[in-house]
Amino acid sequence: MSPTGYGTYVGGFAAVVLAGGAARRMGGADKPTIPVAGQSMLTRVLAAVHDADPQVVVGRVPPDLPVPVASTTEQPPGGGPVAATAAGLELVPPEVSFTALLAADLPLLTGEAIDVLRLTVESAPMQGAVYRDAEGRLQSLCGVWRTTALRDALKRVAEERGSLHGAPMHALMDQLRFIEVSWRRPGPPPWFDCDTDDDLRTAEEWAR
Repeated sequence: MSPTGYGTYVGGFAAVVLAGGAARRMGGADKPTIPVAGQSMLTRVLAAVHDADPQVVVGRVPPDLPVPVASTTEQPPGGGPVAATAAGLELVPPEVSFTALLAADLPLLTGEAIDVLRLTVESAPMQGAVYRDAEGRLQSLCGVWRTTALRDALKRVAEERGSLHGAPMHALMDQLRFIEVSWRRPGPPPWFDCDTDDDLRTAEEWAR
């Protein structure tokens, strides 16, 4: 599958979408399947990386998902985002140069926002590019990475901790050199995630 957007990405482009988590603040709902503007959040995220090959979902894949994906889960389940990232990367071929690492609850994510990250990381001598929100918080599950750098960082975290199970995202981010990207275009922020019912209502308003 040939990437579209900004330039040609030698070696290819993959996406790993983390669709696990307990969604405790939303009553334990299966958050990726919740619709925003008529499409599930997972479907909307996958549409933003439609040119990724493979598209890997870590977590439960609903039977009515409209696009084919590779799927897996961390073992044992419930290991957190770092363990889930490692599980997803197991399904990304070693020759793929770039990998988007994304949460499944980003209903406002767009292909343009992904292209900005891809262009940034391809053109800079860094290992990744990640969005930073208006309050200065790093959106660690809305980024694009050099695949080998991400794999190497996971190995270092596993060596330091003895296991990836339960490792927090900052443990992984501390092992990587990346550019923090601000969203300066009109429209809703692509990194907006839905952790509460209020977030869902806001996303619905923006998505209309």
